[in-house]
Amino acid sequence: METFFEAVGWVSLILLILIGLGAGYIASMISGGRNRAKYMVIGVLGALMAPLIAGLLGVGLLAAGGVLIVLVLALVGAVVLVGLAKIIFD
Repeated sequence: METFFEAVGWVSLILLILIGLGAGYIASMISGGRNRAKYMVIGVLGALMAPLIAGLLGVGLLAAGGVLIVLVLALVGAVVLVGLAKIIFD
């Protein structure tokens, strides 16, 4: 079994990071511009963890839908984790 990063490739990994940064930035703007770096880091973690967890659960995202499905899942993961962080920290 190939590792997660080998499966998604480096370009996709960079896209996952950018999605997480974007989700965190938007969350910090919604919350009044406070804690921008914290939300951006949490967004990146969510964007990286969601496809990884799906892969560990055996969901064949890469074979079924390609990179687009992974990016959508990363966006969902980033939004969920940033939302939880906003509830906890604010």
